Amino acid sequence: MVQQFESKWSIKYPREVQSWANELDVLLTFMDDPSSIRSMIYTTNAIERTIKEIRKRLKPMNSLSSLEAAEKVVYLTFQDFNEKQAERKFAEAQEALQRMFEGRYN
Repeated sequence: MVQQFESKWSIKYPREVQSWANELDVLLTFMDDPSSIRSMIYTTNAIERTIKEIRKRLKPMNSLSSLEAAEKVVYLTFQDFNEKQAERKFAEAQEALQRMFEGRYN
């Protein structure tokens, strides 16, 4: 798979491909983690989704009375998002994370 990547992109992006080849073991360390937590580590979807949600909630308000009002909207958006995430992905990963770090926190 690495060879396919190199053959496809090395002509167009030689320095980038060389950099990836030199640091491949570091770039793929997340593969050592349990599959239940990988998606939480290697993606920025949660951050992008949260920012999109904040914009969606602030846009119809046109203006806010104070900075504290804007902070409250952002805070409540994060609270809602955290509750939804806890119900979904983190619940799956919690057990794996506890096993990984039980020696540190017992």
